[in-house]
Amino acid sequence: MDDQDGSYGELGYIIVGLLVVTWDGGSGVCALEAREHLYKPPVPTGCDSQRMISPEPDSHSYRTQLDHRRSGKRRRHPVAAAIVGAIVVLLLGNSVVTAHQSVAATGESTMTVDGQDIHVGQAGPDGAPTLVLIHGLAASTHWWDQLVPLLTDSYHVIRLDLLGHGSSAKPDGDGYSIPQQGNRVAAVLEQLGIRHAIVIAHSTGGSVATSLAEQRPDLVTALALIGTGPSLADDTSDSPVSRLLTTPVVGEALWQLRTDGFLRQASSSAFATDDFPVPQQFVDDLRGMTYHSITATMAAAIDYLNQRALPDRLTALGKPLLVIFGEQDRRWRYSTSTAEYRTVPGATVVTMPGVGHSPLVEDPTRTAEILLSFTGIHVS
Repeated sequence: MDDQDGSYGELGYIIVGLLVVTWDGGSGVCALEAREHLYKPPVPTGCDSQRMISPEPDSHSYRTQLDHRRSGKRRRHPVAAAIVGAIVVLLLGNSVVTAHQSVAATGESTMTVDGQDIHVGQAGPDGAPTLVLIHGLAASTHWWDQLVPLLTDSYHVIRLDLLGHGSSAKPDGDGYSIPQQGNRVAAVLEQLGIRHAIVIAHSTGGSVATSLAEQRPDLVTALALIGTGPSLADDTSDSPVSRLLTTPVVGEALWQLRTDGFLRQASSSAFATDDFPVPQQFVDDLRGMTYHSITATMAAAIDYLNQRALPDRLTALGKPLLVIFGEQDRRWRYSTSTAEYRTVPGATVVTMPGVGHSPLVEDPTRTAEILLSFTGIHVS
């Protein structure tokens, strides 16, 4: 997740909400120290001294007021410490609860894989060649809503919510690694009786698609990756909010206090401009994730790319490859990313001007045309 300027305002409200009590507890101390310096009136100089007569403050009155304030200062310290302690306890308790939160799958179209319910959607003629759509981090099957109707005339389209996303189960514990996610996609295809498919993936979903092909090359006919970063060196999405979100205790507190405005701004970098109208469904899907499911998936995506860059993996696979990148992608460095993918033998790399990280949402018609041109050649 990435944030823009607007999300700093939301973050500010959240942080103020957490700290305002402790600030109030210490404000009297700050005020007292300042007052000790400001209480005595300034001494006039030059011409001013001839026009002004500065009254001498009553020494006894001044000392009495100062003693009262210092006494209040000493009384406020234990109170402030108690408040801070209470907040720390509450934050630690929230951290434990949030980190172990688990949410069951919702909806009726689910399949059980490795004991977890995975939401699966299908469209298009049953006997047609199969396309499998895999969404990215913090997304869901809804990100394909505009694209699917443009593909189903000629293809049977299968899309699923990865574990921890959308309507699929969101358990605590393990199960979020990229190979595990890829293995679940393979299991879903086997349960549906699919023997071969072209896999189309967006963003981090491209790592899942690559892992699927590594584990089950017999299932994957070809790969199409949309806005998928090739290596961590090309990542441009790091931000203060992203770092805070993965900071123990603080991250859990921020996630509990998330607002629609905060989530919408955090999602805005997935598009070419900040004013792109992020659908409410995308916000709802992101809100529906648990803190564990989003941070575990983030860590898994980083780990997978740390082990080996995608172009190296794809070269070893030798599968037909299409890569689509928006020229205004704000999450991955467009120029170096496309250059790295062009090193994969036989890869087709297509760039889209005026489009950001999510061509499937920003320009579904053009995206469908590019995909159908590729799939028409490699369908089995």
